[in-house]
Amino acid sequence: MESVTKPDREVRVEAKPRDTSDSHETVFEIAGLTVTYGSVTAVEGVNLDIRSREITALIGPSGCGKSTVLRCLNRMNDLIPSARVGGKVLYHGIDIYDPGVDPVEVRRRIGMVFQKPNPFPKSIYENVAYGARIAGIRDLDGVVEESLRKAALWDEVKDKLDTSGMALSGGQQQRLCIARALATDPDVLLMDEPCSALDPIATLRIEELMLELKDEYTFVIVTHNMQQAARVSDRTAFFSIEVTPQGRRGRLVEYDRTEKIFTSPSQKETEDYITGRFG
Repeated sequence: MESVTKPDREVRVEAKPRDTSDSHETVFEIAGLTVTYGSVTAVEGVNLDIRSREITALIGPSGCGKSTVLRCLNRMNDLIPSARVGGKVLYHGIDIYDPGVDPVEVRRRIGMVFQKPNPFPKSIYENVAYGARIAGIRDLDGVVEESLRKAALWDEVKDKLDTSGMALSGGQQQRLCIARALATDPDVLLMDEPCSALDPIATLRIEELMLELKDEYTFVIVTHNMQQAARVSDRTAFFSIEVTPQGRRGRLVEYDRTEKIFTSPSQKETEDYITGRFG
């Protein structure tokens, strides 16, 4: 990222060179993360490390805080007035909640794809070029083509770039949103249930796309589809709901290699959820 200057301090946040070794470096170090909305604690005491060039899946029942944790990774919760974030979220060793860090710059390095495709009411070309233009990238034609190719959409739309992005199918719209996120050259892509509004064929294409791109990008996804987590992720974090005298709150139960989570979890609560006995 570019340097971020405040009146009395300067904090520089940069994406490290992408790891090309077999040992995947840590991208996020999350320590004691607690998020409240007003007087309600959404999730408490999350400790989690996320590694580069991997797909990390966050699973768990509705209301367990997994989407809240995902949004903390690029400060999207800043947009909710009642949200308060405690603990540490370090990105390549830099606390992204440091007062000297600009959240806009954070979101340039850590892109987001939402549950429902949300293309802008603009042409396909302008959807992809929008963020790149704001970021000061000059070769917009090159960026648009490269991003659409990475999103496996170029061959389908190269002859109709002036057509509205809203005219595409649901699966194409989601890949357009992925291309839009890729256009600003992020280090990480966050995906909040990216396939929940798609049919099985479009879902498979998005999953294939994640697997194709993980050598270049780090993915963190929230999914209710445990089969999807098992198919695409390298590591899985299982969140659950704890009932306390103060109310219900989410907590991280277990985090490990996906194969271990789905075959021999350490916690009975995880096993019960995976096998459908959770309740």
